Amino acid sequence: MRIRLASDSDAEQLRAIYNVAVESSTATFDLVPRTLDAQLSWQQDRQGAYVVLVAENDDGSVMGFASLSPYRSRPAYSTSAENSVYVARPAQGKGIGKALMVALIETATERGFHALFARISGDNAPSVAVHTSVGFEIVGVERQVGRKFGRWLDVTLMQRLL
Repeated sequence: MRIRLASDSDAEQLRAIYNVAVESSTATFDLVPRTLDAQLSWQQDRQGAYVVLVAENDDGSVMGFASLSPYRSRPAYSTSAENSVYVARPAQGKGIGKALMVALIETATERGFHALFARISGDNAPSVAVHTSVGFEIVGVERQVGRKFGRWLDVTLMQRLL
């Protein structure tokens, strides 16, 4: 497995991984699958200090991705970022999410961030476990802030200082 910066040529594979989460899980609160144009725009917004990393196997297939996004829009938050990580279903449970998170933490540190945040659906215990394993701590729970698949969802807020 190799972890590297995403390129535009990865957009379709990233979109496919993400859209499985949109359509069948609460890992994202998006309700509508992403188009290729929307995926490319999302990736363009994460250049410079904010990044998208991909984990690819030996044949170049993307098995997962992780990203840094702005935490909040006001300037005083500029050294904080929110992370996301998604792993293709067949590749889940093989350490790819953790490897992506380790690389993302290293990248965030190199780019001068001080605090990373994760907002995780309250029923996503594997994501909480991965984040805990790389030094994140639960700092709060936002109760019933999302609604998907006909039910209210909590969000667990996790943080790691760099």
